[in-house]
Amino acid sequence: MRPAPARDAEPAAEGRRLSEVAYQAILEGLFTRKIAAGAFLSQNDLVRMFGVPVQPLRDALRILEAEGVLTIHPRAGIEFLKPDLELARSTYQFRSIMERAAVRTYAETADAAAITQLMQDHQSLLERIGADGFLAEHSELLQVLEERLHGEMVASLRNPLIETTARRLKNYLTLIKLDRRITAPLALRTLREHMEILDACLRRDADQAEAALGRHFQAALQRILGMF
Repeated sequence: MRPAPARDAEPAAEGRRLSEVAYQAILEGLFTRKIAAGAFLSQNDLVRMFGVPVQPLRDALRILEAEGVLTIHPRAGIEFLKPDLELARSTYQFRSIMERAAVRTYAETADAAAITQLMQDHQSLLERIGADGFLAEHSELLQVLEERLHGEMVASLRNPLIETTARRLKNYLTLIKLDRRITAPLALRTLREHMEILDACLRRDADQAEAALGRHFQAALQRILGMF
């Protein structure tokens, strides 16, 4: 005889779903500037803004506080992260430590066909920008390629703890880059830096791949610091 399902299983599942909805809504609010960087809002402000119940909202806020996106001040309100020079430096330093190991593993183990395809997609965007100038759609494609490259490298480590940390750093980077204006020279430079990394990976040269990644992060950080 099968045991009867717990009565609270469905409400608990619905609560988790609403918490995830609230979590994603708050991040999207930050990324679209619906919530201003450094804003100080009340819990009721957020309930009205996103239309989610109080308890799932509280659950989402606790997760986001643990991830460093906001600070909860009891009986006062919620203070959202305002990116600054120190956050940019710390984020890129952490990424560099983590992804240097990742790019070595990627260079040694990644499927050659997958690396080749990623290089071809980079080359295609380079040629499109060269022919048409830098268009809004190219910015989106550049973001997709950046996420693919760094995501595949991190995934090659097969470490869920590192993947969770990488997602947290991605949120920081999105906030840091909100006010960055991408130009054709900047996009072309980024794509060429990616190609240098991928070329070393395709040749299975882990030392050169790590060196190229280090140069890419150093250049990217300098570009970010120029915004502040």
